[in-house]
Amino acid sequence: MLEIGLRREGVWKVSEGLTAASMKSGMLEVFATPAVVAFVEETAADCVAPFLREGQSTVGTVVNISHSAPTPAGAEVRCTVELTEVDRRRLVFRATVTDPFGVIASGVHERFVVDNDKFMEKVEEKRRSL
Repeated sequence: MLEIGLRREGVWKVSEGLTAASMKSGMLEVFATPAVVAFVEETAADCVAPFLREGQSTVGTVVNISHSAPTPAGAEVRCTVELTEVDRRRLVFRATVTDPFGVIASGVHERFVVDNDKFMEKVEEKRRSL
């Protein structure tokens, strides 16, 4: 059951492919903001996945993350999310990302529980219209 207070921690190592230079979000060899966002989304999705019904998943709808400190390639980073609000299918998470030196990013992420078949039907409608 999806309950407020569910928590999950993820661990990544910052590879060259996760740097701003590699992701084209900047020129430096530091953990890229798009990678930080992906890390938060992955951790939040993993947090609630065991509690979804068969045929359901979650999709990211809102990301409000402040990326406040650099992390060099090769460092380990941890993302902790906590489910802070459940409003029918809308899920709100508080997220914190740290490296060995402290907090590097924090904020709020929202996901929405979807029925996979219905969701993909809408995607197919769009694809056919291309």
